[in-house]
Amino acid sequence: MDLSSKLRRKTDTHKGDYGHVLIVGGSSGLTGAVCLAGRSCLKSGAGLVTAGVPESLNTIFETKLTEVMTLCLPCERGCLSQSAFPLLSKFIEKIDVLVLGPGASLSKTTQVLMRKIISQINKPMVIDADAITALSFDLSILDKRKAKDIVLTPHLGEFSRLIKKDKQVIKKKRKELVKNFSIRYNLSLVLKGHRTLISSANKLIENKTGNPGMATAGMGDVLSGIIAAFIAQGFNAHEAAKTAVYLHGLAADLAVKDKTENCLIASDVIDYLPKAFKAFYKKRYQG
Repeated sequence: MDLSSKLRRKTDTHKGDYGHVLIVGGSSGLTGAVCLAGRSCLKSGAGLVTAGVPESLNTIFETKLTEVMTLCLPCERGCLSQSAFPLLSKFIEKIDVLVLGPGASLSKTTQVLMRKIISQINKPMVIDADAITALSFDLSILDKRKAKDIVLTPHLGEFSRLIKKDKQVIKKKRKELVKNFSIRYNLSLVLKGHRTLISSANKLIENKTGNPGMATAGMGDVLSGIIAAFIAQGFNAHEAAKTAVYLHGLAADLAVKDKTENCLIASDVIDYLPKAFKAFYKKRYQG
């Protein structure tokens, strides 16, 4: 993995050179997911990040987020409404990457919105969390989609819903199943967990960074933000996924030395991303 050519900044530069990411999600009780994804995205080098969130909850996001902008979207009972699609599709014209699903809820109207975005929007996208569940009800959308670069980031339970197989069956054949899925739908698949797998076409990688302290809420949201940031800066889906997974785990490994596995939380990983970047650069250029 060579970060140097795409992540090292030029002297004469501005925020527009590093991409604009739109994160669509959030719902009552689940506002933290979007905030974690937004923070990790900026911390990983994205030039601009906007959170597309339910308008009834906007004050919460405005309070919790400083550098991330917000886009107020139509909602129903604190969840994104399918009626938000026209506004979203217009706004999406000026962004570079989409993150779908963090904290979005399982509301039926939100699920309709997620599926419509996946099928009709032609932008690179990271599909996570509740957007994966929405997708699991109709995988044919992936065959009809317009976007070429897609990264799916399921954990074991979400992958089980996608392929309609028991978790224990997946554990026994996870490399085969992950590879087959990524080839069948021509996308990048990140199966999160111990030794996270990253598969794109005929490329399959098993990540070796990370630790048991990462088994806590919000870690996946942080990862989605990092992946999107790398795509925004010019990586293709596979490059972004494998690099993000590695650095996500490395940041957790550095953080756990101070925090311990029991006390590690998702925001700690964001805080240790700078150290992970430094360690990675040092390994790259001195190792």
